Amino acid sequence: MLNGLIGRKLGMTQMTDATGRVRAVTVISLGPCAISQIKTAATDGYEAVQVTWGRRRPSRITKAARGHFQKAEVAPGVATREFARRGEGDLKLGQMVTAAEVFKPGDLVDITGVSKGRGYAGVIRRHHFKGFPNSRGTHEYFRHGGSIGNRSFPGRVRKGLRMAGQLGNETATVQNLELLEILADDQAIAVAGGVPGPDGGIVIVRHASRRPVIEAAANG
Repeated sequence: MLNGLIGRKLGMTQMTDATGRVRAVTVISLGPCAISQIKTAATDGYEAVQVTWGRRRPSRITKAARGHFQKAEVAPGVATREFARRGEGDLKLGQMVTAAEVFKPGDLVDITGVSKGRGYAGVIRRHHFKGFPNSRGTHEYFRHGGSIGNRSFPGRVRKGLRMAGQLGNETATVQNLELLEILADDQAIAVAGGVPGPDGGIVIVRHASRRPVIEAAANG
């Protein structure tokens, strides 16, 4: 099938697992996604499956996009992404793919979303700087970042130096979250832990790309 799907973050709640432990979980409305294009090495240079999620009015998209979706005989979607094939199974244009066909309880997944925008922030909040002592000798310099470079060499501020600036509102990925339950009737999944972005934000859920360090070490 596919190695991921598109969905929308619904919010957080809690649930009790089989051992009686209360777990904080995020509920995600995941799929169903319609296959809008199947890419092959012969025609596109690589193998991938393009899927679209949600529904958007045709008047809200470009003419080229309308033709693209009409060719696949699917409705224009809110979000469109490409995923790699995973496992066996025939795929065709217009086919609807559900979460239960791609994932199962116990899978580890990577979830990508756009983090909440926090506005302009200083170095303490943005980069977790310690700050300066609140004791004698420090004057109006408690939450500053300190030196940003030498005067003689390099004579400029190096690129990438941690300074104040925009916090959040950027693509973020959380890896190796456990998928606890698939709510097939609601087309949703419950994932242990937090997920980037606000409630209602679009997220991409994929099978984990790497094993956790502890698990990898245990298996040699």
